Amino acid sequence: MKEPKVSVGIMFEPEIEFVLEQTYLSNGNEYSGKQKVSFKEGKVLFGGELYESLLLEPADEASATFMLKDVTIGINFHWERKEDQVFKGALKFIVEDGKLTAVNLLGVEEYLTSVISSEMSATASLELLKAHAVISRSWLLAQIEKNKEIVGSDSAYSAMSDNGDELIRWYDREDHVNFDICADDHCQRYQGVTRASTEMVRKAIEQTRGELLMFDGKICDARYSKSCGGVFEEFQNCWEDIKYPYLVAKRDLPQGSAMPNLTIEENAREWITSSPESFCNTSDNKILSQVLNNYDQETVNFYRWQVQYSANELSELVKRRSGTDYGLISDLVPVQRGTSGRLVKLRIVGSKKTKTIGKELEIRRSLSESHLYSSAFVVDKVANEITGETDFVLRGAGWGHGVGLCQIGAAVMGEKGYGYNEILLHYFIGASIEKRY
Repeated sequence: MKEPKVSVGIMFEPEIEFVLEQTYLSNGNEYSGKQKVSFKEGKVLFGGELYESLLLEPADEASATFMLKDVTIGINFHWERKEDQVFKGALKFIVEDGKLTAVNLLGVEEYLTSVISSEMSATASLELLKAHAVISRSWLLAQIEKNKEIVGSDSAYSAMSDNGDELIRWYDREDHVNFDICADDHCQRYQGVTRASTEMVRKAIEQTRGELLMFDGKICDARYSKSCGGVFEEFQNCWEDIKYPYLVAKRDLPQGSAMPNLTIEENAREWITSSPESFCNTSDNKILSQVLNNYDQETVNFYRWQVQYSANELSELVKRRSGTDYGLISDLVPVQRGTSGRLVKLRIVGSKKTKTIGKELEIRRSLSESHLYSSAFVVDKVANEITGETDFVLRGAGWGHGVGLCQIGAAVMGEKGYGYNEILLHYFIGASIEKRY
């Protein structure tokens, strides 16, 4: 197996400004310096000519870079912002949904160097960086294989069902059909060479080159999130109904640690409203700074957190975010919880409509201006001391979906002296690490 190439969708705009910092080639012509492409008549307008798509390839692949202006990062998250970003490799523009998409084409190992520096601080420990290199490489190649299977299948793939009384929807990288993955948190955070890499990151990539997490002859669907909240979630509770043997419930502690059944409501409430010991239960800034980039560090409380809405605020928020008018919301009722206490299904009770929604990200999207930190929360209705009206208090656990590697937990394990293989096999039960190229 040779090192694969990957295509990454970076940004989606009707007009994109960019800078070719060295010489790039397209259609027999050389280009460099400031450039602009626009969407026109269903095509790519560049240099006064219209193209179905436009590919710009570096004259010197080893050193050439390009800058994309005003790339949006953290799409729909609380820290969303724009920044200029620099990338290595080739640049392609395609037409999608009445806009242009900028796609970066490069080798997997070069891509990983950026992902590790974008997802985590480049100052993280070597063992943590090596673990994340294997995770990110495995996830990427598993998604490419999965997409090939979906495209080659005769059966239709759907990530949503809605019968009027129940909406079940999950969000995964299958949304992308014209490139392998996107550059945002929807897939893996990838910000080119803009995120300053270090010798440690490059060493982590080199020392794990071609290594993949495997189970039963297949590449593992190696998911990860910021903080599991103390117990791992299972895949089928967040995405399609596939139970992977290596993504199962477990305490984020050494092997054999007792674990409550958090699918039971009273157990989930007790767990979420307390602060039990786990690897990811840390406030050590030295450790957190290894995992959290500057904008992630704007989030202070993530192992346990709380938000509060008035009934009117909640009703207006859910209407705007979900597109469904429930009227005045009177209750949020847990229907089904996963292995980490995360809600898989939640019933929203309103004066105009009552409906059950899921899975976890649909719940998080509907109940926040950006995303709730997780769907592992309990709901209390309290009287507001000032207005006297009913407020909804959501008390929650963890940050992200909680499936697979817990980045903060893994950082703590790295500090405690665990090797990258021990970290990986703590989170991916029964998997193996194999060198495939």
